[in-house]
Amino acid sequence: QVQLVESGGGLVQAGGSLRLSCAASGPTFSSYAMAWFRQPPGKEREFVAAIERSDLSWRSGLTYYEDSVKGRFTISRDNAKNTAFLQMNSLKPEDTAIYYCAAGRYSSTRSSYDYWGQGTQVTVSS
Repeated sequence: QVQLVESGGGLVQAGGSLRLSCAASGPTFSSYAMAWFRQPPGKEREFVAAIERSDLSWRSGLTYYEDSVKGRFTISRDNAKNTAFLQMNSLKPEDTAIYYCAAGRYSSTRSSYDYWGQGTQVTVSS
């Protein structure tokens, strides 16, 4: 069982930056791919970014981004601290959403992830 807790959300002006953190419990953090999803107001939850598990040397460090965040967002992980991050730069009002971290199999689909955090609100004002 993995428990995930997000933090770092808040209110920021357009063009600003935020760094989200996702702290994971358990000794097997490196064996899970980590991802961030978001749910804008009134919309379905959507994929943002993923980073592959770290215990497979030939795949460690692989990342994948949704097109609208490429070049602006960066996903990373610190296995020593059991934490995943999402650095968000050049934020836009359309990035406003509840952001969720997830642990599971490297993919852009929700069903590939077995564990989810409770979410953290990001609001970008124009």
